Amino acid sequence: MMKWRRAAKKAVTYLLVAGVSACAVLLAVNGYIIWKVKDRIISPREAVELENVDCIMVLGCGVRQDGSPSGMLKDRLEEGIGLYKGGASDRLLMSGDHGRKDYDEVNLMKQYAVEAGIPSENIFMDHAGFSTYESMYRARDIFQVKKIVIVTQNYHMYRALFVARSMGMEAYGVASDPRSYGGQLLRDVRELLARPKDLIYTVVKPKPTYLGEAIPVNGNGNVTNDKEQEEGK
Repeated sequence: MMKWRRAAKKAVTYLLVAGVSACAVLLAVNGYIIWKVKDRIISPREAVELENVDCIMVLGCGVRQDGSPSGMLKDRLEEGIGLYKGGASDRLLMSGDHGRKDYDEVNLMKQYAVEAGIPSENIFMDHAGFSTYESMYRARDIFQVKKIVIVTQNYHMYRALFVARSMGMEAYGVASDPRSYGGQLLRDVRELLARPKDLIYTVVKPKPTYLGEAIPVNGNGNVTNDKEQEEGK
């Protein structure tokens, strides 16, 4: 009985040490990623002053069941449209999940921008931006982006910028956080775990789900259309 208790106590001690060590590594990786890119998060005014930006990338997120953008996505779109109209770049790249017929982030995003008065040919869609890592990989290899302004919420921006810069792009970010969002604690916890995963990805560099022929972002965005876009009013 005494031997069993000593063995159990030793096992608990090992588990505690392993847990504390894992938490320390997790926090260290998160701190490193934030430290590496925090000076790349800039204001809209600073973004407009940049030169030779290939595109403004708006990262996709939730679409409601009625086909309207979630609050977070709407704020990203408004920020991206504002940057376009302010002159940060004359190209928008909408990158998101369109892996199923019944779920489509990018056409919604493009249509929103078209209705805001942006010409369809200046808006590109990445239908296979299934993750932050894949969006950045494809921005570089498919859309031939070298210098980019990324739009997403602040909590997500650090990872997006880190991956983009690890891909060799000159990347800046403008955060779209005009309000608070429900469920943010859960997103923050998820982000703590996602950053170490993407750090590994930037070292190993696995290929994204889909690649294909190059679609230079300085061309005509209508080549990425898979349905007709209604002109803005």
